Amino acid sequence: MSTAPTFTNPPLICWNCHEHTLGTHFCSNCGKLQQIPQSSDYFTLFEMPKRLWIEMDGLEKKYLQLSWKLHPDNFVNATEMERELSLKRSSELNDAYRTLRDPVARVEYLLSIEGARTEGEHKQQAPPELLEEVFELNESLDELREARESGGDLAALKASLEAARDNFQEKLGEIDAQLQEAGREWDAALDGGPAMRRKIMARLNELLNRRSYIRNLVTNVQKELL
Repeated sequence: MSTAPTFTNPPLICWNCHEHTLGTHFCSNCGKLQQIPQSSDYFTLFEMPKRLWIEMDGLEKKYLQLSWKLHPDNFVNATEMERELSLKRSSELNDAYRTLRDPVARVEYLLSIEGARTEGEHKQQAPPELLEEVFELNESLDELREARESGGDLAALKASLEAARDNFQEKLGEIDAQLQEAGREWDAALDGGPAMRRKIMARLNELLNRRSYIRNLVTNVQKELL
């Protein structure tokens, strides 16, 4: 069983003391708040490797610690540059926390920074195994709209659509479980070769696209049922 890689921050040059620093947020020599490197990402801000299985209590604890250290109130008497850096860092930290604590958003973000997210490049297609169910769903939606315009009985049609919505909602749960499994595979492959990581990212991307398509179906049905 492979060991998860330890996060290491590349050495940077401190803007204040001009010495090499290994600090992610503060200079390891003079203690000054540092600028956010262009190459920085949300995982770097939390000083963790690009893992998809994150212990939430640890993430929250780290967030609260950093929020306190980076809060603008701590830099009221600092230089203008440090006050601006504090505002930027605090904002970036909040964005990072919102993303990393959400399992789906975390996968989407990882794929985006790895250049592997393809949602929106092509018109979304119904998954082949769902074509018949999607066709029947669209027919039911058309029937409901027609009945609503003509003043027909909506009860039976709504009941059918509610059952279809619940069915697709269950499929979302199945996809989320598959995302978790693929996420564990990604974590296990962090020490592996790039070919394996590309294969897993392709799988994650496929699952996200399928999830997005089904989620839109559920949303559209719910709107019609209101």
